[in-house]
Amino acid sequence: MRAMCAAVLAFEAVVIALAVPVLIGVSDVDRAPAFAAGLGLAALAVVTAGLLRHRWAYVLGWLVQAGVLALGFWTAAMFVVGVLFGGLWVLAVVLGGRVEEIKARRARGA
Repeated sequence: MRAMCAAVLAFEAVVIALAVPVLIGVSDVDRAPAFAAGLGLAALAVVTAGLLRHRWAYVLGWLVQAGVLALGFWTAAMFVVGVLFGGLWVLAVVLGGRVEEIKARRARGA
């Protein structure tokens, strides 16, 4: 599960960082809040990807998903991005959990 979730967060960080020029150029958001929110959220995604060995870091992952959706209030395209990556995040958590369960069963010999 950790590898799948980390991959989602890493790709999401790139997309969030690339959204900063869109926030500034297209949506007319001031530079300082656009950089702070966009790059701060991208950095949080990267840091969270590295912390996923801890169970509590998955809560941070959910906060990243909420943050991306919140950027949609500045530019509507981020609502779409937020829904897409939120779906990938749910998929990574659910399928990753199933894979770990199957591996644990095989290790027990069942």
